[in-house]
Amino acid sequence: MNIWDTSVEVEHNPDNWTDQPKLFPRDRVVDHTKFEHIDLFSGCGGFSTGFEMSGFTTTVAIDHHPPSLATLTKNHVSCVGILGDIRKVDAPTIDSLRAPDRQLSVVTAGVPCQGFSLSNRKRHADDNRNFLFKEFIRIASHLKPDAVVLENVSGLVSTRDGEFKNAISEAIREMGYAVHVCLLNAADYGVPQLRRRVFFIGVPLNCEWIVPSRTHGTEENGYLTVGDAILGDLPWLNSGEELYEYASDPINDYQRYLRAGSPTLTNHRAPNHPDATIARISSTEPGMPMYPAFKQRIRLHPKRPSPTQVCGGIRPQFQFGHPTQARGLSIRERARIQSFPDTYFFTGGVTQGRVQTGNAVPPLLASVIASQLMKSLTKSPMTGVRNEDSQLNLF
Repeated sequence: MNIWDTSVEVEHNPDNWTDQPKLFPRDRVVDHTKFEHIDLFSGCGGFSTGFEMSGFTTTVAIDHHPPSLATLTKNHVSCVGILGDIRKVDAPTIDSLRAPDRQLSVVTAGVPCQGFSLSNRKRHADDNRNFLFKEFIRIASHLKPDAVVLENVSGLVSTRDGEFKNAISEAIREMGYAVHVCLLNAADYGVPQLRRRVFFIGVPLNCEWIVPSRTHGTEENGYLTVGDAILGDLPWLNSGEELYEYASDPINDYQRYLRAGSPTLTNHRAPNHPDATIARISSTEPGMPMYPAFKQRIRLHPKRPSPTQVCGGIRPQFQFGHPTQARGLSIRERARIQSFPDTYFFTGGVTQGRVQTGNAVPPLLASVIASQLMKSLTKSPMTGVRNEDSQLNLF
């Protein structure tokens, strides 16, 4: 059997929760802001982390991957976690779990993207995961937030000659929002990773939305690199080794930002490689593929941004080699390349940590979107803006 044949049904992750949805109550409600965020298809909390960086509070999150939801609820104390297939969760239940006296500002969704992903060798338009955006529409239609945000891989735009892009835009427009479709690269906003994603932003018809200006990749301010993220303050690891203390103080502003409030190093364990893998990484020049048949599995270059991190399928192997050490990346190193703060603890070990970090929205990119939404939703509304006039397309 050819496992890459698109007629062969996609394997399902055995770790995903298939029983009835299960609730994990919030630890406490943090009262620092009235602006509420709900995270659908939340993964480990990339959207939640970025939105809380910008002044929102995440109060409800839904995902069917137990380690991801465990990570999110551990790090977001005001959030109720719903573990389960979103198709089994009714919208009134979500509404009943919201924190009291909050303004429901934004509902986000990192809808499963494997069916659209250009890195998926079984990519095809009829993948059932491609239609889960309808669940986002169903729940958002009931909750009626001030704004909605849906994220996916850039390949969605071209699938079926734009059919999915048009369907999602029209569904958001039918809910009463002006639709803005933006293709953003995380590296342009201070993430040391070339990660292009499409965002569907739905805002009130009388609300101005401005695409955030890029902050990096310009003549004045270049891209952050893999070396900026992981070299200098993180200790050297041998295969299978784990360490809990930083090697030095932060050596640049990015490291200082991510290390704020983190006295102890966590999730810094090297994958346990056989000798042949160690030799292969050691003999590969930084920036070059480690395996001839898998060009995307490279040894990272210390002076360039990382290529897009992916979760690596249902049995994820290490994707990238460390630029200066003969091993794959620790979860802390992957988290830094995604812009998660060092205080963020990932549950489930190395393999599950790869799934979580590979699927996540980079928090710094989510924060840029959240900050722009905060400005748009709190300033005096525009007048006389018609739906068809307010659509923005960056392709």
